[in-house]
Formats: sequence, structure tokens, C-alpha cells
Amino acid sequence: MRLLVRRFLLLLGVYLLLRAGFFAFNYATFQDASAAQMALAFWHGFRFDISALLLLNLPFIVLSLVPSRARAWQRLVRVVWLLLNSLGVALNLIDVEYFRFIGRRTSNELLTIGDDVRRQAGQLLLSYWFLLLPFGVLLTALWWLYPLPQTGAAVTAPAARRRGRTALVYAGQVLLLVGLIVLGIRGGLQLKPLRTGHAFMQSPPALGHVALNSTFTFLKSLGYQQLERRKFFPTAPLARQALGSSTPAARPGAPRDNVVVLLLESFASEYTGIENGGQGYTPFFDSLATKGLFFQEHYANGRRSIEALPAVLAGLPSLLESPFITSNFQTDELHGLGEILSREGYATSVYHGAQNGTMGFNTFSGIAGVQQYYGLNEYPGGEKSPDFDGHWGISDEPYLQYFARQLSQQKQPFFSTLFTLTSHEPFVVPKPYEGRFPGGTLPIHGVIGYTDFSLRQFFKTASRQPWYEHTLFILLADHTSQSDRPDYQNILGNYKTPLLLFHPGRQLPPADVHRITQQADVPATVVDVLGLPANRQLLPFGYSVFDASTTGRAFFLSGSSLFLVHHDFVTELTADDKIRLYPYQTHQLSTEPLAQPDPIKAQQYGNEVKAAAQLYTDGLLDNSLYH
Repeated sequence: MRLLVRRFLLLLGVYLLLRAGFFAFNYATFQDASAAQMALAFWHGFRFDISALLLLNLPFIVLSLVPSRARAWQRLVRVVWLLLNSLGVALNLIDVEYFRFIGRRTSNELLTIGDDVRRQAGQLLLSYWFLLLPFGVLLTALWWLYPLPQTGAAVTAPAARRRGRTALVYAGQVLLLVGLIVLGIRGGLQLKPLRTGHAFMQSPPALGHVALNSTFTFLKSLGYQQLERRKFFPTAPLARQALGSSTPAARPGAPRDNVVVLLLESFASEYTGIENGGQGYTPFFDSLATKGLFFQEHYANGRRSIEALPAVLAGLPSLLESPFITSNFQTDELHGLGEILSREGYATSVYHGAQNGTMGFNTFSGIAGVQQYYGLNEYPGGEKSPDFDGHWGISDEPYLQYFARQLSQQKQPFFSTLFTLTSHEPFVVPKPYEGRFPGGTLPIHGVIGYTDFSLRQFFKTASRQPWYEHTLFILLADHTSQSDRPDYQNILGNYKTPLLLFHPGRQLPPADVHRITQQADVPATVVDVLGLPANRQLLPFGYSVFDASTTGRAFFLSGSSLFLVHHDFVTELTADDKIRLYPYQTHQLSTEPLAQPDPIKAQQYGNEVKAAAQLYTDGLLDNSLYH
């Protein structure tokens, strides 16, 4: 038993080092916390470490209790120890860098996008080779510092007899150990077992990422997890009333224009010039924004590409830890823009130049009612094409040109969505354009310049096509990415992305460009512009950006807290169902909530965010999102 304790203490020491490394590499996220708050987060972390390590090492613990001192057996137990804990060490080292992209600890997405990870293994190793150094050092330390039993000594039942102990005493020790293991895995004697959300019950909440470890979040996300029902309101109608949904009215005879959605990979507001006093990497986008409706208070509903498509095509924000595309709720009733517009005679399609099946985009496109999906397989030459970037798929400039040609062959009216990819890590500008765009201070800056150039070339080609003057273009990003501007390095800044509506052939309806908008507003906005009947096939979370009866809103999940953004306040629903209010400022959120918030606003917005949580969770569980 003493050997087990010593081995466990060694693991706790390793996880303390991993936490320190994670904290140091991502210090910008936590820099507003005081030293005392940081220390408390590290202290809380031991609770999650104990739970994760016990869960991960259960096979090793069972083997350690086998009463054998044979050298071969002890070597086997030692190898099992190293293999199991190499997985945990690897997960935590991966998150040192991966956290910067998704803003949270790793969950089971490493399995759900496993094919993508395998295809990119080579370039990932080249980009992050330095993580192999601490990996090797820590594994070496675990092997050589592993406490071994003394030769000839024994702690098993025979040893107990030599010391005058009975087998009953030994059995009692084992039962005690089992009890302690159960207690450690569940995180204590509290009513509910330890969950990811418990880490964020501190101030500032962002320190929850420090308290957590990636082993815990990964293991807890494996398999099917039953959602807990939210019962803030006794009935769904009362919850809908508190949520305050609004559906655009149909306008028979409205122009049935084409609609093109350009979903731009990692195209964060931080990189645009129009949102940063001209200091950016997107000259074409900036100029186009002056000719359309540019919404300055727009936010993504998630931090990952896999979360963007459900929001943009179906109005379904990402309010769960796991993405909808890989969840057990894919068979729930869902009415996407593909279905709604197909019913009105539109040809519908989604284009993404990556491998077919990447992140389940092709599958979800079908769920959203889209008729045609075009991936790498459909591109002329596929992986053998000179336009293949060697990593993800077809580079943006040739793929956008291909897209323009494809649209010219579509039957009008059409609705088509294109998802770019070059501005995804590893951020490589194609060789013909190397050095052409400002490199900036981050690897992504030059690639954003390339994507912006690709947009310029696309619109130049599109403007010569007969369908151009009859097309509404919607440009927005899937999520944010690397950051070096301190004013964006906060919870709200992590979701700040641009939204632009541009129609070259006619003036769009008037709209307040300072209203709060989100990705999930796209379906209602498209239906509104086209004057189509919704027929109860729009989800209640988004508004049309032309809805003058509201000032807009945005939802997103961060650190197990659900956030609701309004023009005056940001409301947080914590994991333990507390309501916190923060003053709203564009892409900036203070680390501390208001000590004495307006009670009327706290109740109004608190009920609104609670209603969203209940309707979303119960709607998925009961397949009743629309009822």
C-alpha cells in the first residue's frame, strides 16, 4: 500500500509541473488574476488530478495488488504504469498549444476528428516538435523514479502472515483502498460527482482551465454522457416566453435572390483593419465592409470549426461541451437553411476544400437539408491537384475561383456555403505568394492576408458573372485564433468575429449595425431578406439582424458557463446556476462581475439565459427543439 501511495505522489508531482507549464505558456489568458487567485487555482487542481489519475490508473492499481514479487511481473506492472501515464502526459502537453486555438481543455474531439489528426500528424510534429522534449523528460522521470519493492520484501497476504497479520486485515486494507479510490474519483463526499464545471466556481472563472487537467476533461468526455435536465421554468412555454424569440414575417413577392455564405476560417475581428483603427491584415475585406452592412458587435457561438456549421446553417449555437455534429442528438429534428430554401425551389450546396468527411461537415450538410456537398474528392485532381496544400486541402485562392465557376453552373436561385481552410494551422502561405503579404507578429497574420487576397480575386471573378447582381453575400468567421492584442485576450474577445452582409445589386433593408449579432442569426436573417415563410422551422436562439424590435443577443459557452451578450450587459450562468452580470464593452470583459448589478436587469437577463439553457438541453433530450 505504501508503494502505491509513493507512486501516486510521483504522479501528482508530474501533474503539478504540467499545470505550471500550461499556465506559463497561456499566461495571457490568466494575467488579470491575482497571485492569491492563481495559487488557489493550483490548489483546486489537486482535486482534479487525484480524480483523473485514479481513473486513468485503475488497471495499474489492480495489477499492483496481485501478490507477486517475480521480477517479470513487476516489470510488466511498471510498463503498464508508463503506458497509461504517457497518455495523460501527452494530453496535457498537447493542450499547452491546443488551448490557444479552442480556449478550453481537450475533450473527446481528438477521437471524433481522429482521421484529420492522423492525416496532419506529419506537419503537427514539425510545428510542435518542441513538445516532445518535455514528453521525453517526464516519461524518463516516471520510469526511473518509479518506486520498486525491496528485494525479498513483501506486502501481500503471505507477508502479512510473516508479520503476524491475518488475511482478514489485508482484505480490510484492500476494501479501505477501494473506498478511497471511489472517493477520489468522484472528487469527495458531495452529492454529485466531480465535473468539469466545478473547476470554474472561482474568480476569475478563466482560472478553471488552470485547475483542470486534460486527462480529466478527456476521460470525462468519453462515451455517452446523459445530459442533466434544466428545470428553471415549470413548462416549455414559460421558458420560451422568458427567452423572447422572434420569427420574421413572410413577404410574398419579395425578390428570391441567390445567397452565398462565405465562412472564413479563423478570420477573427482582431485581424481586420476596419475594427482596429486601420491596423489589420484585410485591406479588401475592409473596403468591402464600407459597401455593405458591417455589424460591429458580432460574436461566434463557439471556438471550433466543428461548432460553426450548425450555428450558421441551422441557428443552433454550441451550448454543450461536445459538438452537436458528433453527439448522440444528430437524429433529432433539425430544419436547416438547406431544407427551408430547397422547399422554395433553391439549389443548395456546401463547399469545403478539405478531405470529404472532415469534421463531419458532409454529414451535417445533409442533416441541414443541403442537396449537394463538394469536398476535396469533387475538386479536379483531388489530392493530386497542384492546388492541394499538402496539409488540409485546396488553397483558398484556387478554391474560391473554382467556387465562382461552379456557381455559374448552378440553377438559380441558389443557396451555397463555402468554408475556407488556408488560414487554419499550420498557417502556410502557398509558395507563389510567399512574402507578398505582411507577416505581422503572429504566424496567422500572413495567411489572413492571403485569404483576404483570395476574397478579392473571388469577387473580381464573380462580378463578371450574370448571377452576381442578384446575390446576397454573407461573410463571417467560424471562430477566433491566435491573439497578440491584449484588449482581445479575454472571454468576450475570444469570440469576437466580423459579420458583413453585401448585396451588389440592391439596397438591403435598414439595420442597426451596432446591434449584437451571432452566427445563429444567419438562418433567420436569410429567411427575412428573402421574405420566406418560416413555418416554425427556425430555432428560437437567433434573431434576424433586421429585426427592429430587438437589440440582438449572442450566446456562447466558455468554461462550463453559459454567456448571454446584450448591448448593455453580459450575463453569465455559472455551472452551479448562479447569475453574474458584467458591463458590456466591445470585445472586452472584466474579470470581476458587478458587485451590485441592477436587480431588474439581473432578473430579466438571468431568466433569458436560463430559458436558453433549459430549451436547448431539454429540447435535445426530448427531440423538441421546435416545440
